[in-house]
Amino acid sequence: MSDATLHDSHHDPADFAVQISDQIESFIVAVTEVAKGDEPDSAVPFLLLEISQLLLAGGRLGAHEDFVPDERYEPDVGPEPDVDDLRERFATLLDPIDVYSEVFDPYVPRSQPVACRISDDLADIITDLRHGMAHYRDGRVSEALWWWQFSYLSNWGTTASAALRALQSLVAHVRLDSPLDELDGLDTDSNADGDDELAEEAGRVMAAEIAAPLGLPSSAHP
Repeated sequence: MSDATLHDSHHDPADFAVQISDQIESFIVAVTEVAKGDEPDSAVPFLLLEISQLLLAGGRLGAHEDFVPDERYEPDVGPEPDVDDLRERFATLLDPIDVYSEVFDPYVPRSQPVACRISDDLADIITDLRHGMAHYRDGRVSEALWWWQFSYLSNWGTTASAALRALQSLVAHVRLDSPLDELDGLDTDSNADGDDELAEEAGRVMAAEIAAPLGLPSSAHP
């Protein structure tokens, strides 16, 4: 087994913390920049790359032996920064490909797919990561590592994995010239049948906005 997994405790934990915090900080900065919408054509490829890199940090946290915080109770880090603006920016930027279908737990028999939103996922991930970063910046390294590890296993790891799967699927649909007919009627706010033109519209948006950054001619997607 690699020294970067369960036996990281034999190395300097401060070095490990610096590496993880750098990866997390890089993700937060990059995703916040994407949310500004300055390069909408590259949003999906950028997010695919950033979440992939974040999940490498998550994998290292998940494979590491349990971190134990110095204090019995978690110190207060103050109010959580508002992520509603980021959520709304991504909802606008990714519309109408924001909503996707996901199985919450693949190990639960006969699990039913649920509708999710990439914009919600990104906001939730950022919230978890910023919480740990607040501890880290205040010098509570063990608390930060404990929080990032715990929240990776309980929330943001699953959320990031689902969002990555959706983004990978979008890229695959573009490269393989495959219609997005599975999106027809999918909505997180209602179980009612949606507009029949949703899939066609999603395909047009994909062709116009992300085909070029992926090196594909938009004319390949009628």
